[in-house]
Amino acid sequence: LLFMAQQPRFKPLAIVAGGAALVALMILLQILFDLQARSERAIDLTAELLWPFWFSLGGAFGGVAGSIVAYREKPPKLVPVTQAPPGSVIQRARLWLGSNYLIAPAIIYVVLITQIPFAVTIWFSLQKWNLMRPDNSRFNGIQNYFDLFRTDEFTNALVNTAVLTFSAVTFSLLIGLFFAELVNHRFPGRGIVRTMLITPFLVMPVVAALGWKNMMFHPVFGVIDWVITSLGGPRIDWFAEYPMFSIIVIIVWRWAPFMMLILLAGMQALGDEVREAGRVDGASQWQEFRYIVLPHLTPFMQLCVLFGVIYILAEFDSIARTTQGGPGDLTMNLPFLIYRTVFFSFDIGAGSAMGVVLVVITIIFATLMIRLMGRIMEGSTR
Repeated sequence: LLFMAQQPRFKPLAIVAGGAALVALMILLQILFDLQARSERAIDLTAELLWPFWFSLGGAFGGVAGSIVAYREKPPKLVPVTQAPPGSVIQRARLWLGSNYLIAPAIIYVVLITQIPFAVTIWFSLQKWNLMRPDNSRFNGIQNYFDLFRTDEFTNALVNTAVLTFSAVTFSLLIGLFFAELVNHRFPGRGIVRTMLITPFLVMPVVAALGWKNMMFHPVFGVIDWVITSLGGPRIDWFAEYPMFSIIVIIVWRWAPFMMLILLAGMQALGDEVREAGRVDGASQWQEFRYIVLPHLTPFMQLCVLFGVIYILAEFDSIARTTQGGPGDLTMNLPFLIYRTVFFSFDIGAGSAMGVVLVVITIIFATLMIRLMGRIMEGSTR
């Protein structure tokens, strides 16, 4: 449908659109046959099936008809600037392999190990498949996705994931920016300080979570509670009273050094003569940082946000080793909910649907964060 909306004029796109429509039609027919097989009488389509079936069926026939029309259209004539590319897909593939023979194996390998499992996950998400009831397995269409958004458990996990990701990425970026600016200046022992600041990122996530749980946030033996009680304050069970805050602290402790590394590389790429020119013009240290350093760091900050969103959205170890998604579901995010759905409830269909939703949310969240960061940096340069 996306190809047809853009009015493609090339035969491969028309074939893809028609093939997708035919696949949709076959899936709908399979639904019809499953319903017929489970029923002891003939099915009255107007009574048994809802409007989404008819809407999808009409869309499938519309896609087939549109693809046929697009297939019959002649491609526009282009003015040849250089040698025209070969017409067939096979010849174009050979041309691409011949001109990119060094990186082609790596690209093909990455596509195979990433896209094929994702395609299988999408297929599993369309199935009603529970390992405890294999005899009840059947094609379920997009019903798994409808069922997800009807449960409070999934919506709460979705909100927790958004809060956790946004908070952790924001604080990691700010702290990493502060540390990068700190170690970018020359002072005695700068190499030792850099090494110490980088160390948390080198600690394994499971070890970091257990360390914070048993050595820092423990209500009896923890260092933080020891300091608070030494000053006359009460003991705090952090994972029981402030679970989300505790998880955010652990993640920020691990990811702030990573963002510091990227931002420090960006600062060192900025020439000293640029800063000296600003000082000669009378700029203060804050004005130099705001109008010279920050605009220069825009692509590096966007890279930090991109990596942070992708990996923190998939955060699992810190929650699994500390709160197990509790108390209740206060720290239940989507990756841990997927794990619990698959390995405790054995619901492959629902778990796969959650995985597909998580991938879509990752793409949307990363795009929005990068655009927001770009707008903020554009505003700071004015």
